[in-house]
Amino acid sequence: MIDLATVVLKRNFLSNKKSGNVAEGSSNETVVANGTAIGMEMEPDIVLKNLRQAEEDTNEDLGLASTGFQKEAHVSNAEFFDLNKKPGAEITEQTHESQKSLIEVDTDDSLILDNDREFPDGGLRAWSVVFGSFMGLIPVFGVINSLGAIESYISTHQLMNVSSSTVSWIFSIYLTISFVSCIFAGGYFDRNGSTHLMILGTLFYVGGIFGLADCKDIYQFILSFSVLSGTGTGILMTPLVSAVASWFLRRRATATSIATTGGSVGGIIFPIMLRKLYVEIGFKWAIRVLGFICLSCLVCSIALTREKSKPMVEPFKSKTELIKWYLSSSFKLSYFTEMKFVFTTLGASFAESSLTTAATYLSSYAIARGNSENVAYLMLTAYNASGILGRYVPGYIADKFLGRFNVMIITISMSALLCLVIWLPFGGSTGALWAFACTYGFFTGSILSLTPVCIGQISKTADFGKRYATAYFVEALFNIPMLPIGGAIIGDRSVTHYNHFIIYVALLMAAGAFCYAVSRYLCVGIRIKKF
Repeated sequence: MIDLATVVLKRNFLSNKKSGNVAEGSSNETVVANGTAIGMEMEPDIVLKNLRQAEEDTNEDLGLASTGFQKEAHVSNAEFFDLNKKPGAEITEQTHESQKSLIEVDTDDSLILDNDREFPDGGLRAWSVVFGSFMGLIPVFGVINSLGAIESYISTHQLMNVSSSTVSWIFSIYLTISFVSCIFAGGYFDRNGSTHLMILGTLFYVGGIFGLADCKDIYQFILSFSVLSGTGTGILMTPLVSAVASWFLRRRATATSIATTGGSVGGIIFPIMLRKLYVEIGFKWAIRVLGFICLSCLVCSIALTREKSKPMVEPFKSKTELIKWYLSSSFKLSYFTEMKFVFTTLGASFAESSLTTAATYLSSYAIARGNSENVAYLMLTAYNASGILGRYVPGYIADKFLGRFNVMIITISMSALLCLVIWLPFGGSTGALWAFACTYGFFTGSILSLTPVCIGQISKTADFGKRYATAYFVEALFNIPMLPIGGAIIGDRSVTHYNHFIIYVALLMAAGAFCYAVSRYLCVGIRIKKF
């Protein structure tokens, strides 16, 4: 099949021939452009058919609306392939429109991704990177998925006399700093790769976890867990996700989903482990055991997680130049002039804010409705266990059938609906609460796994780290108020206040689905197509 380069070079040859830049008598059997020889020995009808197919394949890969050859009017062979016409000879309007569509495909930076030949999309080395990312995301996303196991304990022990809204600031600041530190990690990754980031992030992250074990007052929780571990989380998050993206293109959603399944595995193991260890060895050693497990996973991840190739960059001439580069590359306001990026970022921010807020208070809600602590922790585990399928299955469907944005819109919409049709009216029933935890975990699983893939779909791989980090900076801003607002709504933990809280997280999730739908519309319109 003729690839996009062939199509564009053919268009360039026709254009040059028309303008007189190609010598008379040039053969139509071989076109040479920029040192590249392209065979043109097929019959015109076959070539035109291949051109149509090439554009369709390319547009499908890039998420572009198909134009040009799909709408091609009948053009005679003589009109389309007569390369011996004299300079100035007219090309039909239909041909010109087809050529124009190719120019748009070739130059539209907003949706060009990469040459798929640059990505192995498989092989031992690529899948070892996925496994390394999986191991690293067990602690990074696993602890995020287990915040409820920490919140429900400290709110009834060390901080039992502190209000829910005040306790929620520990986790709000933790998530905010996690996303903010992604910004600087993104720029560093694009320039230097993953190794140094992984080592530094591990030191911050594990140090904060060990510090958490000895906390008694709220400021201590904020300094050790929120600030120190939060910084480590953000530093680790970018290379763990971005390294996978550098090895995969067509199977990127599947590979990323498998890697982020580590977060669900951590979310299954950690709540059960902590619940048991709280009783057997106390809070201090329970958290220290957690710290040692996180350290082991991250050491394995450091050994395996590598980007496909290190960028070729020149050293900075001065520290001033270094600072200016990081400030300009880590967060780019120019990205916010691209509306599809803006709405994708807003969709991710609303959805993840809703997810983390609901997951943080799910155990406390179960206890408030008369369930034991054992049942509450097991529900959190069931929620994370269903998230394993919720990460892989939507990712596979996105790559194979529906497309990433379509899957995100469906799963986020279903998550909002579940809050309103199961959690809100039937939360007092233990059976219904189990059903909600499992189904909600499945449908929200794609939020963490497909968010970077959706951002990558509208980004060049060379810019992915910066755009991913910029998007998570916006999420950081969202997380500053969202958890405290949720804690304030819960207030005295009455059923009425918890019902208001459920409506709150459902509205956040619905807003996320709406923003993703707007972004999809800006990319491909309202047509039913894989995107």
